Amino acid sequence: MERKDNVHPLRKAGGSASLVALAIIILALIGASFESWYTVDQRERAVTLRNGAITGVAEPGLHFKLPFVDSYARVSTQSHVVKFEQVEAYSRDQQPATLVVSVTYSVPADRVDMLYARYGSIPSMSARLLERKVPDQVKTIFGQFTAISAVQDRAKLTMGISDALRHSVEDQPIHIEGVQIEEIGYSPAYEASVEDRMKAEVAVFTRQQNLETERINAQIAVTQAKGRADSVVAEAQARAQAVRLAGEAEAAAIEAKGKALRENPSLVQLIAAEQWDGKLPGTMVPGSAVPFISVK
Repeated sequence: MERKDNVHPLRKAGGSASLVALAIIILALIGASFESWYTVDQRERAVTLRNGAITGVAEPGLHFKLPFVDSYARVSTQSHVVKFEQVEAYSRDQQPATLVVSVTYSVPADRVDMLYARYGSIPSMSARLLERKVPDQVKTIFGQFTAISAVQDRAKLTMGISDALRHSVEDQPIHIEGVQIEEIGYSPAYEASVEDRMKAEVAVFTRQQNLETERINAQIAVTQAKGRADSVVAEAQARAQAVRLAGEAEAAAIEAKGKALRENPSLVQLIAAEQWDGKLPGTMVPGSAVPFISVK
């Protein structure tokens, strides 16, 4: 006897549909469970949102969110650099200049929610905030310098722009790490005049150096001449002193000899006897005595 299947075809179709729906639900739950977890890198923060409203800031690590309800937006806290190629400004002496300025900035970790609420993203903040603030501050501070001092005191100019820019964004979700003036360009006519002025200053400086050298050489010559004159004077004084001392010695000797002769009259006869060679004079004046020494 043949067995017949009494299951209605519609009931079979309904059972298959239920299995498919159950499988879809299971897959959706599995997918949602995977979407419920996310990680935040050390170099960023995540602004957490519930139905589009900010609920907080997620720190680095693993985090959970409710599927289809919660979301998050990553915000980098690393340093960023934006470069302004053509910033036009006038110096204090009304010289037009074109500056190339780069700004290094970052978003403080405790202000990422403020950044998201005000600007939505870092590129949007850079376009709406820095592109307006940087040229304004560069023009203001550059206008306090002359064209020459802006070049000669570039470090001071850079510091002034950096401080002014920091002050202008104190209430904003940004930290200005540094400002670099990469180039200051003037008009060709002004640069030519500066070059001519520098050449003139170099020529004046060279002339001053030559005059100073000549002055030093003259001082050396005077010093050397004075030294030679002092040497001649010293030598003359030494000779005069020697003559004076010799004269004094000779006078003293004569004086001593005279005194000895005055006090000892017989000393003359003694000296004559000591010096007589025993010969009488060959000629004598008539009536004169024989020059002889009396010995008693």
